[in-house]
Amino acid sequence: MSLASRYLRTGGVHATIEPDPWHDDAFVLSIDSAEQSQVNLAHPEDVFYEYLRRIANAVDLVKPAGEPITALHLGAGALTLARYIQATRPGSVQHAVELERELLDFVLEQLPLPAGTELTSHVGDAREVLGGLPADLKFDVVILDIFSGPDAPAHLACTDFYREAAAVLMPGGVLAVNVGDEPGFSLVRSQTRALRGAMAGVAAYGTTNLFTRRYAGNIILLGRAEGWPEEWSAALVAAGPHPATVQSSVELDELAGH
Repeated sequence: MSLASRYLRTGGVHATIEPDPWHDDAFVLSIDSAEQSQVNLAHPEDVFYEYLRRIANAVDLVKPAGEPITALHLGAGALTLARYIQATRPGSVQHAVELERELLDFVLEQLPLPAGTELTSHVGDAREVLGGLPADLKFDVVILDIFSGPDAPAHLACTDFYREAAAVLMPGGVLAVNVGDEPGFSLVRSQTRALRGAMAGVAAYGTTNLFTRRYAGNIILLGRAEGWPEEWSAALVAAGPHPATVQSSVELDELAGH
């Protein structure tokens, strides 16, 4: 039985939120009957979905544990990672951008954010909103969670957009891009190239067997202006979920099709 349902006018589909039958105090957001994200209201530091857990692991490396950060979420979903950041780094300042106004309102109504969360929501296209932010507003983390399958929006899946996103990062900050793709990984390949064209340090992080490109799944692309620190690769592999692989530098050439 759904907790609630909301029609999303922009996409012409329904979003539902229903209890997770396997986890107490947890709820699953589905869009057009496809599970999109899970939220544990009692323990927002627990991130259940694998790809979101991997992004959370990258967020953990940006600053020492517990230290507040600034974060920009392009694609809000159920705000799982915004909740995680507030739970693990109280006092963080966050912004979230969502194209579907109804989805953002629905999530905030049905799954309230943790007390003390400082989050500003924006409704609109990710690139347009990004370009309209104050020039002095910079972020430790920018998370792009919009792509799903090969039909990614062309104005977002390109080097120019990644350069614009990189420009709002603080020194030492990271751009995390979730790329869901089909076997063959044509989108992962194109986005690895695009991100390499925008940032000096790029890595790909995911379940080890995905790097064969024979399976559908999510690869997390991570970009840094300063170059990719090898100690980050070791930390991400150790953090899991296991088995995990991180590729950077020349290791990425095959994935990028070079």
